[in-house]
Amino acid sequence: MIERWLLPAGADRVVLPLLVGKALRAFADGYVAVLLPAYLLALGFGTLDVGLLSTATLLGSAFATLAVGAWGHRFHHRRLLLGAALLMLGTGLSFASLSSFWPLLLVAFVGTLNPSSGDVSVFLPLEHARLAESSHGAARTDLFARYSLLGALFAALGALASGVPQLLVAATGVGQLTAFRVMFAFYGLVGGVVWLLYRRLPAPERELEVSAPQPLGESKGIVVRLALLFSLDSFAGGLAINALMALWLFQRFDLSLLAAGSFFFWAGLLSAVSQLVAPKVAERIGLVNTMVFTHIPASVCLIVAAFVPHLELTFALLFVRALLSQMDVPVRSAFVMEVVTPAERAAAASFTAVPRSLASAISPTIGGALFAAGWLAAPLVACGVLKIGYDLMLWKAFRHHGK
Repeated sequence: MIERWLLPAGADRVVLPLLVGKALRAFADGYVAVLLPAYLLALGFGTLDVGLLSTATLLGSAFATLAVGAWGHRFHHRRLLLGAALLMLGTGLSFASLSSFWPLLLVAFVGTLNPSSGDVSVFLPLEHARLAESSHGAARTDLFARYSLLGALFAALGALASGVPQLLVAATGVGQLTAFRVMFAFYGLVGGVVWLLYRRLPAPERELEVSAPQPLGESKGIVVRLALLFSLDSFAGGLAINALMALWLFQRFDLSLLAAGSFFFWAGLLSAVSQLVAPKVAERIGLVNTMVFTHIPASVCLIVAAFVPHLELTFALLFVRALLSQMDVPVRSAFVMEVVTPAERAAAASFTAVPRSLASAISPTIGGALFAAGWLAAPLVACGVLKIGYDLMLWKAFRHHGK
């Protein structure tokens, strides 16, 4: 029954471990994005430090993804995914045991922490290429939608779990810092479970690949154009990643950790619902139109929320944004896989992800600096304006594709 729901008709069941692994990773990412700023503040760091560490995580992910795009075709995806899972295990255990800024910065750079609302890790291009191989046409868009839906749904549950440290403190009397460390150790444990899960993927000698992975060639031009546009979108998104949005809520409304976790849970739940609807919308109006015409209203809501003085109205606007802003995620993934040759899919996924990660890596530091200067509305407004500009350029360049 569960397998039937996870896999659309026409998709290969070999990708089931990837879907379950995505859910587990999203759960861990969901609470880490909310806890990271609170943990760093509890360690005595400032808002600029939060931005710097967030930048380091995204920058490290970008370089790792670039390596996968440049050299990943030389290795089977199973080996790379198993290595990434072990890196996740080490990241969680290191963050749970370290307290100094520079060691944490190093682990943030080489590790797998994700302070944003979307998946920007090295797992992404490897899983995307495998998902694309296992389905075709409408089934591919549907499969990517379910993959993204699982990510959004379990990230929402993870955000709700960000209140666990306060519950641990109240129930056991342990210090808040210790409770935070427990959650990061659990993040590492999730990485270990994902490693066990990915061991079930077909080994190279038992799998006949339909099209051997190759570096970019025939599809290079369109991939470069998409990568440049996606990088603008990601730079804008980096100004309002979940870690910074949590920090904004803490500073502007003095929100508690439990209340912030509840907000991100409901926002994530709305994002999950929207991604389930995305394939049906794309089927009616086209892939590119779905990306653009859902994104622009979401950006307008973010800009208005930056100035609203009442928490309830702010939440309402951010919930509308959550319902619309992530609808493009599965559609964008399916679009990239559709416009490149099968052999170039892994490289295309990497090279469209790398500029996005690099661009989004810069902006959290800028956002943290603006917060530190007292300009709380500036990062949200800049994010919304830049995203609208991206949407208009994407529609102009690709409105005749993916219909």
